[in-house]
Amino acid sequence: MPSAVPVLETARLIMRGYRVDDYPAFLAMHQEPAFYRYLSPAPMPQEEVWKNMLRSAGHWALLGYGFWALEEKATGQFIGGVGYLHLKRDLDPPLGDAPEMGWVLAAGAHGKGYASEAVAAAIAWGDAYFDHARTVCIIDPENVASLRVAEKFGFREYARVPYHGEPIVLLERPGKQ
Repeated sequence: MPSAVPVLETARLIMRGYRVDDYPAFLAMHQEPAFYRYLSPAPMPQEEVWKNMLRSAGHWALLGYGFWALEEKATGQFIGGVGYLHLKRDLDPPLGDAPEMGWVLAAGAHGKGYASEAVAAAIAWGDAYFDHARTVCIIDPENVASLRVAEKFGFREYARVPYHGEPIVLLERPGKQ
């Protein structure tokens, strides 16, 4: 089900598909300790960052959903991403086919409410697209800010498990029956 990336707008953000010219800012974001501290023990190599960006585009092309690039309206600057993934993660308990939601922001965008703004727009889109299905997310247990965002939007913890040797919190947002 190939799909073009829908453009969403919030008060301060444009949510759009990734572009090649986002790569320098995307790479820089992945090199910031304040960004990657909950995602990996070290900066992601440029090759892996590029694959990550291609993965976002591929989700939209193959599944009809994926991550949006976040662009600050006031400056036109790339500041992060938000959206849905299906990575077939090897977890127990398994995530199954539930869409996995995630959000990442450049360190300079932390603490400004951008995550909540983007997550609200993505959830509104996702509730319509997935017909209010159960969604999940995984978050490092020390990432208090992301856990607060998840809770704000109805995600509730249902397990704590290791993933790639590190602890993670599994959260779910139940679908409507």
